[in-house]
Parts: sequence; C-alpha cells; structure tokens
Amino acid sequence: MNKDIIIFGVGKIADVIQHYMRFESNWKVIGFTVDNEYITDKEFNGLPVIAFDDIEKQFPPEKYSLFIAVGYHDLNNVRAKKMKEAEAKGYELISYIHPNSGVPSDLVYGKNCFIMNNVCIHPRVKLGDDVFVWSGVIIGHHSTIGNHNWLTSGTNISGNVGIGNHCFFAINSTLGHSINIGNNVFVGANTLITKNIEDDKVVIKESDKPIKLTSKQFLKFSSFSNI
Repeated sequence: MNKDIIIFGVGKIADVIQHYMRFESNWKVIGFTVDNEYITDKEFNGLPVIAFDDIEKQFPPEKYSLFIAVGYHDLNNVRAKKMKEAEAKGYELISYIHPNSGVPSDLVYGKNCFIMNNVCIHPRVKLGDDVFVWSGVIIGHHSTIGNHNWLTSGTNISGNVGIGNHCFFAINSTLGHSINIGNNVFVGANTLITKNIEDDKVVIKESDKPIKLTSKQFLKFSSFSNI
C-alpha cells in the first residue's frame, strides 16, 4: 500500500507535480513542505504547508513519503541538497511516472524521478536519481542519464548517449548518436550537439535574428497567406 505523499516546494513545479499526482496517479498528496524561513502562507492549493525543519514530528517517515519538487536552480543542486536532507530524516523519496508515458518495461530509473506523459523513451535506457523528463522528450536506445538532470520539453537524445550529473537541457535541444556529455553542463534552446562535451561547459545557440521586413511586409511578399 502506498504511503501518503508530502511535496517539498510551493512553486510552479510543485503545482504541476501535485496536479499529476492528484489526477493521474494513485498517490494521495496530503500537504506541502518548505524550509521554515520560506513559509509565507499556511496553505498551498488548499493543503497545509508544513515547516521542513521539524516535519518528521508531525508527519513521521514511517507513515509518509516525500517528493522534492524544486526547479533546476543551480543546475539541480538545490533539489539534490533537499533529497539528502529528506533521506537523513528517514523519508522514502518516490518517483512519478505518468501512466500514459508509454515508457518501456525495461526502463531503469532511480528515486525522485518525474516522467511526464507524451514522451518517447526507447528500450535499454537507464535514468539515475532525480531526473525530470518533460513532455515531448525523446531518449534513444541504450542511453544512460546520470543523477540530478533536467530534460525540458522537446529535448531529443539519440541512441547510445551518455550524460553525466547535474545537467540542464533547454527546449528543443538535440544530442547526436553515441556522444558523451560531462557533468554540470548547460545546453541552451535549439542547440545541436554532435560531439562530446566536457564537464562544466555551456553550449548555447545564438537566437535567430529578425529579418528586416515587418510582419505585414512579409505576409504581402510571401505566399504564407495563401496556405
């Protein structure tokens, strides 16, 4: 029998996680928690907000599990820190896999992972702890993704790719076949990577520059309006 869940966080990520757990799972979220200094309201989404500092006194780990729903701040280090603190208090950290995600039966994943619906994950894929996979992500066969990573919607990872720890991949980023990405790597939106990337690197594609025509001029001279 599943334990009831407490979500760490009261921001947009926690809001999304609670939505899926409420409507698309058998988990029952009974409250939220954050560090005492960050509590501004006693409730969030109609549920109590509990101080994380002494949460185990009110909601003991023998009866409740936790999910750390914090964003990719500091390349996911904030989430990693809170995971350690929660486990030190004795809490089990659950993972959420959307029932309509279509993941293969042999998918290997760790604790505090989040996999949204409408993803495409091939067989023989391994995810570490605390990997967030948003809708539209493709992960090719035999790829291995380390701990504390964030794959934003539309990220495309080809087959046999290795990714280290604490990485962030922005929307529509693409990784070529059989390459390796190091630790603490930031990949910007619409960026294509076809070679290995070392630790601590930032790869960003320059934003497309607007053309000289105004939108009205463009529509007048193009065939777009005829489509």
